Amino acid sequence: MTLKTLLSLRNNPRPLVMGILNVTPDSFSDGGRHDAPDAALSHARKLIADGADVLDIGGESTRPGSDPVSAALETDRVAPVIEALAREWDGVISIDTMKPEVARVAVAAGATVWNDVSALQYAPDSLSTAAELGCEVILMHMRGNPKTMQDAPSYEDVVAEVCQDLSAQAMSALAAGGKPENIWLDPGIGFAKNLDHNLALTANLRAICDLGYPVLYAASRKRMIGEIDPSATHASDRLGGTVALHLEGVCQGAAMVRVHDVREMVQALKVQAAINGARA
Repeated sequence: MTLKTLLSLRNNPRPLVMGILNVTPDSFSDGGRHDAPDAALSHARKLIADGADVLDIGGESTRPGSDPVSAALETDRVAPVIEALAREWDGVISIDTMKPEVARVAVAAGATVWNDVSALQYAPDSLSTAAELGCEVILMHMRGNPKTMQDAPSYEDVVAEVCQDLSAQAMSALAAGGKPENIWLDPGIGFAKNLDHNLALTANLRAICDLGYPVLYAASRKRMIGEIDPSATHASDRLGGTVALHLEGVCQGAAMVRVHDVREMVQALKVQAAINGARA
């Protein structure tokens, strides 16, 4: 099943909820908690029970300052989890990777979405691999790489520049043979952006939605919440800010949100939908 099929099946349409499953020892929020296959599957089942429409499985941390890992190690982390999950769940599985060789193995194992923080720019064959696989692809905006991206990011007009960059990346995907119905966009909150950039993109997300592709908004537990509320020093303290940011993203037109706390986000979206229904 595809993301767009899921959206079309909604009787009372609400955005899709993508649950985060990091099979890593060093992700910023939950690194080391689900890096064993059994622990990862147990958490995947919880996310599904909590209402996740999509599970996004990643084997390499892309937090600011993170070090890259080899494609072999990344594949070893994610492939067994995807294979096991695909055998017991008919929902949508996404692979969170920059590497085309990892995406290829993940799709063979059962993933149908490639979520790429480099927007298919990491490797020379990323674009052609995406077109060959024929899966849905989420193009996220980032400048530089996770190791250095937060070293003084600068924009003249962050909203206009992110729109321009994402539009160009979508055009590159199409030129390589990708299908327009397979493309999603993500503004890349927290990736080569400071607090002001992140707030501007959130407040003006509609501009990205107006590019003509469905948009994923992803700010779960991110540093910007702690910068707004210094009492939220740990990622696990940022649930309230996470919900607030994603509800605003949905109001601006986001078709999917990516979160750690699935149950709370699903509940918030149900309440928001009920309020919107009362306005009709």
